[in-house]
Amino acid sequence: MIDVCLLGTGGMMPLPDRYLTALYLRTDGRALLVDAGEGTQSAIRSASLRFKPIESVLLTHYHADHISGLIGLLLTLGNEDRSEPLHVYGPAGLRRVIGAMHSIVPELPFDLVLHEIFGETEFSAGGLSVTAYEADHGMPCLSYAFELKRSGRFDPEKARRNGVPMEYWSVLQKGQAAGGFEPDDVLGPARRGIRLVYSTDTLPLARTAELGAGSDLMILEGMFGGTDKDERAAFTHHSTMNQSAYLAKQAGAKELWLTHYSPANPHPHLYADEVRAIFPNTVICADGQKKTLKFED
Repeated sequence: MIDVCLLGTGGMMPLPDRYLTALYLRTDGRALLVDAGEGTQSAIRSASLRFKPIESVLLTHYHADHISGLIGLLLTLGNEDRSEPLHVYGPAGLRRVIGAMHSIVPELPFDLVLHEIFGETEFSAGGLSVTAYEADHGMPCLSYAFELKRSGRFDPEKARRNGVPMEYWSVLQKGQAAGGFEPDDVLGPARRGIRLVYSTDTLPLARTAELGAGSDLMILEGMFGGTDKDERAAFTHHSTMNQSAYLAKQAGAKELWLTHYSPANPHPHLYADEVRAIFPNTVICADGQKKTLKFED
């Protein structure tokens, strides 16, 4: 399963009841963050989540509302006596940005492992398979698709046919090789996993619908509400709430969460009926929105 917590839903600047952008994902005791806007440390504490499991931070881009909380987060991790490396992913310019932060945070008790991403890239982070792909924000910017893969069911008949001694069965079921045998020697076909897409600060993308096809959850931006904001959204390389709803509909997603609201959109719930007319299972998120995504069976 994947525990999902939308720590902050604001864009551009925080409001009294709205932190800036950050997403916390956790599976099997391992966690990652997507972005770390101002107030991320406070948001993590308010959501009763822990800092220690965070293995990676995935940055979408380097506007201040997405990274202004990173320095404080690094200091907090250091003050908690962290020694494990922290992996940081981001588009072109990552090394320059983190290098500048070192002038404020010159020493940390753990290593920062930097992964600068150019073009669509697949990797693993926090126990999840990740696809980073290019967003359209007028600058280097990434969106992310996540999958928690699931192996096939244990098949004792297949194990016997392949001559696998019973002493290795339990290890192989866990996905580990043993005694010269591989997990595929005892497992059936892979089962459907859990899929999640996170995409903000971008014009609507066909690739988002493709990677989100049949997904359990899509988290997309709702910078502007109403059809009269289409031109403004296009000019600023953002998406409206309606445009994101159409993407979720096109993808056939199970659920849509809207986030990353403009300060000029202080009451996004006022557009709920309009958005749900496009995609009924839409949540107009507030800070701290949580959900646990589970395997189908």
